[in-house]
This record gives sequence, C-alpha cells and structure tokens, in this order.
Amino acid sequence: MRVRGGGRAGLVGVGLAAVLVGCGGGGDTEDAGSGEASERASTASASASASSSASASSSSSEQGRLAPDVLQSRWWSWAASEPESTNPVADEDGGDCARNQPKDIWFLAGTFGTRAARSCPVPAGVPLGFPLVNRIGGTADCVQFMDDVEGSAVLDGKKVQADVYRDQAVTVEGTAGNPVTGTDETFEGTGCGLWVQLPGLESGVHTLKIRGRAADFATGVDYTLTVAAGS
Repeated sequence: MRVRGGGRAGLVGVGLAAVLVGCGGGGDTEDAGSGEASERASTASASASASSSASASSSSSEQGRLAPDVLQSRWWSWAASEPESTNPVADEDGGDCARNQPKDIWFLAGTFGTRAARSCPVPAGVPLGFPLVNRIGGTADCVQFMDDVEGSAVLDGKKVQADVYRDQAVTVEGTAGNPVTGTDETFEGTGCGLWVQLPGLESGVHTLKIRGRAADFATGVDYTLTVAAGS
C-alpha cells in the first residue's frame, strides 16, 4: 500500500488531502500532489498472473463477490481502523489479524514494505479478500501506477488468479492515529491495484504466500491460516 501526502514511507495507498500511511514496516515516501496525500503500496504477492476485473458497481457482485469499489473502500477503511500498535498492516506475527473483521468477509493485509510471517485464525465459510498491490490517488496516479505492477498469491501450493482494478471511486474512513490515513477524516479518491477474493476455506491449516511489487516498492507476507472445524 502506498500513500500520498505524508505519513509512513513506502506504501501505495490513498491519494488524499492529508497524510496517509500504508501497510507494514518502512519504505519511501513521495511528495503529495496539490491537495492530495502521500501514497503507499500495500502488497501481498510475487510475480504475475492477473486477470481483468469486471466493471465497478456500488453493490456486491455475482457469486457473493464484492464489487471492486466496495471491496477497495471496505478494505482501506478496515486497514485504517486501528492505531499502529494494533494495526493489521503493521502486524509482524498475525496477532492483530482479527481486529475489526466484518462478518461477511475476512480481510488480509500486506505490509508497509517489508516481509512478514503471520499465523491467523480464520472462520470457516467466510470469503477472503486482500490486495497484492494497491493504491488510492487521482486517475492519473492510478494510470501510472498500473503500468508497472505485478503480484501473485499461492494458496496451498497453487497459484491464485488476481483481478485487475484500474479506476474505481473509493471512500476511506479512518480512526484517529491510524498509520494508513493518520486521521479520523473520510477521504475519497480513485482506487486501483491487483486484488484477490477467495471463497471460504475448509477446516484445517492452509498456507498463503502473497507478494507484490510496484516500481521500486516490494512487500510480501507468508500466512499460516487455521480454520477451525465448525467455526
């Protein structure tokens, strides 16, 4: 995740009118454009395979998948819902995975530009949603950003296809002191990136390796996901 306008370095995130932070440990900051905040790259996957996404919609899409604008708005708001000490993007071992999770989808986070290994409990039957590389900014920001991104997700040894989201209207609601937006203000921008939505996992232990890159920014997380029977 990368943020424009101040805040933590090295994420591709929200182009806002305030300082933003992203998803994990350090990185490089970029100067904000006029009236926009810093960007961050939040990522979770390695080299390549991504497919075009369906057109944006303001409601859930078919087969229980969230529409691109809804997924991005909800994920960004979730990532901005905790201060840094308990933020799932800054989490090093998975202890904060369950913070503020909604009931209908389970979000996973990348990092602020480092590698992490996390062990997380996941409820049975709940879909997963997460970015490989993502950003919020202006339309031109997303055009430039999407020219040089790649990522991959590998679940239990098998590659997972990603969706390409290029220019959806996104709204982010944050909590004061969070490392993503830095404030409790609401921001709007254009969201883009590589995203994955997965159906609920079966009971047992699963591995998920997510990697991502945007220009000179790269992060990744090795997840161990434990789904309890009948959870």
